[in-house]
Amino acid sequence: MATFDPAELPELLKLYYRRLFPYAQYYRWLNYGGVIKNYFQHREFSFTLKDDIYIRYQSFSNQRDLEKEMQKMNPYKIDIGAVYSHRPNQHNTVKLGAFQAQEKELVFDIDMTDYDDVRRCCSSADICSKCWTLMTMAIRIIDRALKEDFGFKHRLWVYSGRRGVHCWVCDESVRKLSSAVRSGIVEYLSLVKGGQDVKKKVHLSEKIHPFVSKSINIIKKYFEEYALVDQDILENKETWDKILALVPETIHEKLQQNFQKHHNSLQRWECLKKAISSQDIKNDKCGHWLELEIMLQYCFPRLDINVSKGINHLLKSPFSVHPKTGRISVPIDLQKVDQFDPFTVPTISSVCHELDAVSTNDEEKEGNEAESDIKHRTRDYKKTSLAPYIKVFEQFLENLDKSRKGELLKKSDLQKDF
Repeated sequence: MATFDPAELPELLKLYYRRLFPYAQYYRWLNYGGVIKNYFQHREFSFTLKDDIYIRYQSFSNQRDLEKEMQKMNPYKIDIGAVYSHRPNQHNTVKLGAFQAQEKELVFDIDMTDYDDVRRCCSSADICSKCWTLMTMAIRIIDRALKEDFGFKHRLWVYSGRRGVHCWVCDESVRKLSSAVRSGIVEYLSLVKGGQDVKKKVHLSEKIHPFVSKSINIIKKYFEEYALVDQDILENKETWDKILALVPETIHEKLQQNFQKHHNSLQRWECLKKAISSQDIKNDKCGHWLELEIMLQYCFPRLDINVSKGINHLLKSPFSVHPKTGRISVPIDLQKVDQFDPFTVPTISSVCHELDAVSTNDEEKEGNEAESDIKHRTRDYKKTSLAPYIKVFEQFLENLDKSRKGELLKKSDLQKDF
């Protein structure tokens, strides 16, 4: 894979926006079948240009208009905002207070830095395969709840390009939700509460909610390998003291002694489970609950509530390029969540390099570069490692289309009945 050099970004972006960005699929997504008049035209886009120049309230008439502007501006980052009452690029001409965010997908942002108190391998912007399991668990837990508990059908999961994942819930009814309802959904999906000063961040009630028990079943599949082997959360006194802070003091001394006798986290975890299920603390809280609270504190998804509840909140667009890593924000195949590896995601350098390698022959055959551009652009990405990710996106769009056609048929059948 070609290594990414940030100094080459402006030139690479030019090629990417001219030949590889999936404009047709992208427009098809955000236009939602053109069912609602001006839906795409009233959507806010924001561009971050070179040297952190930030331009909000961009909007476009159609796919061609979007293409032209992206190729002209060469944005380092693209964010998508709400659908407004008026065209965002005319917001200054609208009477004060009349320009309002009306609709947007329900979005979730899960960032690895929010787990810094419980991961040992990396911190801040760094990630590795050992802590990426946190994102795998987060996708599995949140996606199951969105699908089964809420009945949301159209969920697009996207890698952020660096250290996290985003989810776009695109059902028509969901896009209309108020900020209060969005807050309620995020609240339902949140268990880990409290800032840096709060040691114990998970408190289960006596009757465990089905959402929590189903989430625990997912965590159990990963816990031993992730927490006890890869993160080694009971490796030494410094790490096990953090866990002892989550259980009653009455068993601290006994556990300190027993932990010294064991040689690894797996053995110490068994020892901890025995101690907390013992008679000593039965009166305080069921030992099994304590074990689950520790697992949840170390593994349960941590959502950025503000991103989800604000209708006018911007979120990084799929297929945007991360300017620091060069990685492309690609959709994640929900059938292969466990196999997803952020380190094999195409970078802008690798896809441009792949395109260059095959383009030379094609252009010689065509002779006419302008014609070749129009003819081949729709197929160019297929010659690169971006192809399987665009296929995932297309499958998502297919399902949206089917669903929309189904709704229209239902409506016309109802009208016939009257």
